[in-house]
Amino acid sequence: MQLFSRWREDAVSAPDTVHVDVCDGIRVLSIGIVAWFHIWQQSWLWPGLTLGGLRIDLDPVIRSGYMWVDLMILISGFCLWLPWARLKEEEPDPTAGLFYRKRLARILPSYVLAVAVCFAGALGAGIFYRTTAQAAKDLITHLTFTNVFFYDTYYGTPINAGLWTLAVEMHFYLLFPLIARAFRRLPAATAAAMMALALTFRGWTAAHVADVSIYFNQLIAYLDIFALGMLAAQLHVKLAVVRRTPAQRILCSLLAVLAFVFLIKLGKEQSKCPDVNAIRLGQMQRRLSMGICGAGLLFFGANAGLFLRRILGNPVTRFLSSVSMQFYIWHQVLAVQIKWLRIVPSAYEEPNAAGDALWQSRYTALCIVSALAVSVFLTYCFERPLARRILRGGPVKRSRAG
Repeated sequence: MQLFSRWREDAVSAPDTVHVDVCDGIRVLSIGIVAWFHIWQQSWLWPGLTLGGLRIDLDPVIRSGYMWVDLMILISGFCLWLPWARLKEEEPDPTAGLFYRKRLARILPSYVLAVAVCFAGALGAGIFYRTTAQAAKDLITHLTFTNVFFYDTYYGTPINAGLWTLAVEMHFYLLFPLIARAFRRLPAATAAAMMALALTFRGWTAAHVADVSIYFNQLIAYLDIFALGMLAAQLHVKLAVVRRTPAQRILCSLLAVLAFVFLIKLGKEQSKCPDVNAIRLGQMQRRLSMGICGAGLLFFGANAGLFLRRILGNPVTRFLSSVSMQFYIWHQVLAVQIKWLRIVPSAYEEPNAAGDALWQSRYTALCIVSALAVSVFLTYCFERPLARRILRGGPVKRSRAG
């Protein structure tokens, strides 16, 4: 009876607009699938589950796991806009300087550390750079977040390959104060313009560029995903004042599950792409659908019933979400190094190709555990203390946004 009373009380309560807890679960899910894909690339361990004799094949989902980067970017747009969406109409726009300072305090130390460690490792190995100019270009473009503009510093770099997403994020941060001002005054028109730019760019690129490798992951190609995240945050805040009913909670739960099912379906379709160029074209073709389904999962999940919200938002997902940036930065680097250094023994020279099941399982477990341990250490002993110190270094006015 007490449980039923609590469920009914929650069903009619207004959703939280400060910390949307389902973001934690969706972020963990997205980064987890991306990480699983990267580790699977090294291990070739069959991605699936066996429950009570039932064999659940996740191979198509993990084989196309790179697509879940789109949801990571969608969540970024949602979280960036959420505090702006809470501003009252008469409140002024937050200052750009404060926004930039907070973003740099959050991202820059961890990014520079990753670049420095990977660059030093590449120099120490002595096999990656043929000339000093090549090494200098790789380092400078990474430190200036321009590495995504050159093929050799994007695909041919020994520096952490996953850092390209942080470069795209930084490009968006640079424009965000301008976009935010326009979005606050004309949200629908601004979102439509962002989506039109992204769709036009991806459509033109697919039709006129033979090799889309440098183009398909640029900021302009992701503007619709950022816009959908911002729209989801705007809608969530606007509708938070409307009193919920149990029926609405149930409907939102069903729609959130449906959005997740469509995300899985999109991944399965993407996994059928026959070659690398088809994969990139498929990503561009399905990106808008991924964004719409992801925004649906985020919005409807945030307004779903208590049971579904507790699956996505709970102490475990909140903790994992808190260390997720470090996990994303380091999991692939660690996976490659663990394999290259042959830390997990095997009788085979190429245990993944030989199908050494014991090696595959131990290697996968070690990659996950080591990445999680490094993430916890860096989050609480490096990222957060340094961010606090940077923000204390000058006057920081309290703001509800930025």
